[in-house]
Amino acid sequence: MNGAAFSLLALLLASIGLYALSLRIAVPYPILLVLGGMAIGFVPGMTQVRLSPEVVLQVFLPPLLYHAGYYSTPRELRRRFRPIALLCLGLVLVTAAAVGAAGHYVAGLSWPVALALGAIVSPTDPLAATAIASRLGVPRRVVTLLEGEGLFNDATALVLFRVTVAAVVAGTGSLNAGRALEQFAVGTAGGVLVGLGVGWLVGELRGRASDPVVGVTLTIFGAYAAYHAAEHFGFSGVLATLFCGLYLGWRIPAVATPASRLLGKPVWQMIVYLLSAALFLLLGLQLRPMLAELTDFRAVEIVAVAALLAAVVLLTRVVWMLLVPHMLPRVERLVVGWSGMRGAVSLAIALALPVRTASGAPFPDREAVILLAFGVVLATLVVPGVTLPMLIRAARVAGTDGGDGDAEARARLTATEAAMVRLEQLVLRDGLDKRTIGRLEDVYRYRRDELATGAGLLHDADHRQRAERAASLELVEVQRHTLLRLHREGAISTDVLHRIQRELDLQHALLLASPGARQREPAGSPGDEASWRGWVSRR
Repeated sequence: MNGAAFSLLALLLASIGLYALSLRIAVPYPILLVLGGMAIGFVPGMTQVRLSPEVVLQVFLPPLLYHAGYYSTPRELRRRFRPIALLCLGLVLVTAAAVGAAGHYVAGLSWPVALALGAIVSPTDPLAATAIASRLGVPRRVVTLLEGEGLFNDATALVLFRVTVAAVVAGTGSLNAGRALEQFAVGTAGGVLVGLGVGWLVGELRGRASDPVVGVTLTIFGAYAAYHAAEHFGFSGVLATLFCGLYLGWRIPAVATPASRLLGKPVWQMIVYLLSAALFLLLGLQLRPMLAELTDFRAVEIVAVAALLAAVVLLTRVVWMLLVPHMLPRVERLVVGWSGMRGAVSLAIALALPVRTASGAPFPDREAVILLAFGVVLATLVVPGVTLPMLIRAARVAGTDGGDGDAEARARLTATEAAMVRLEQLVLRDGLDKRTIGRLEDVYRYRRDELATGAGLLHDADHRQRAERAASLELVEVQRHTLLRLHREGAISTDVLHRIQRELDLQHALLLASPGARQREPAGSPGDEASWRGWVSRR
């Protein structure tokens, strides 16, 4: 096995193992990935990998940005527009200025290089913070603020990054503020229009695609098409991809087929995880040769400066949240302030630093800037990531609103009641026989009572319902084991196995869909999160 193949297998195994470990110890996987990425570069036999800056921005970023936009809620973002705008514009610029000043006066970087470093570490990655906040029941308004900030602060940071890097590459040593404002205004407007245009086109094509593979592939095409089309015309590819995702997140649920929707979510989850893992782990492979070029004294200096910059980033954010009005209680502002973790986007921007300037000279302090950025990402992931749960519990902000759980239960109940009304109309229109009418009425009456109990509208939690859920799960498992036995004996082909197994998996997934079951049964119990479909399958 050659070195490149060994490195690829090691990276894949590391990403799988670290993700599994994160689930086991309830730590967000970006924290373990960044630690693993730092360590894996020192494994003997690992091949040195050099990522092209263009590959980082053009391959890694578009899917990550699209996915974040797709699963956002535009209505909630509009409601929180003012605090999100303050974070995406004001805090990004203040953070970049604070880090730039520290980098210039403490590390001796030139002003353009120091401000480029500030731009790199100014955008947040809400993945770890929102995972912790959602798990602990933090109010939805806090999670929305973190998600909205993570969506749009990348655009501000990238504009600042390009302006500062352009000054370094050109060798002017000075920044053009007017040019920066022009780029931001034109790039923002153009990016939004291109993103919406590509989103409309993909939505039209998706509505005509009956095959789920084609439908999901179109969304992947949309992510890259929006980014590259905007960049081609000099607009913001970040905003184009985000608005393409926002538009399709609103459009696709109405036009895509059920099979396409079922396929789309796991495919995108895998894409986003693999890209995020690759960024962290591939950076780890580059740390070793970078550190090898530093003297012992220089290495100690890099570590000390990285720790100082991380403290500047965290302190600037906390002070900003406490001093600038954000329409949140003070204790929630403190939680938001301590949730400013950096992640894959900062690493991608850092790796996108040019290797050489216009004169052909090496980009000044490139390795030092990347190492400092990695140090800030590491510190802001690990320190707040480990202590944020303790802060949330100490501040007692968890569970202070109903979150999405109550709304989900009531939405399910409303949809079921609408189906019952429609059933009465179908009886009159189609003349259904009594047996069919009775079976359908029993199904939806059972569903309605179960959801009403879960929503707190009924208080007679029925032991029969719980027993039926447990029995339904057991019957699905019996069918699955029988199917596997038939396949082993050669009675059915692999294609038949997969088709029937998919139907059983869908039944099992629906048996894990009832919020009422979550409230009434301990996690891991046989009837945990059961649904009505298992009951229907037994009628």
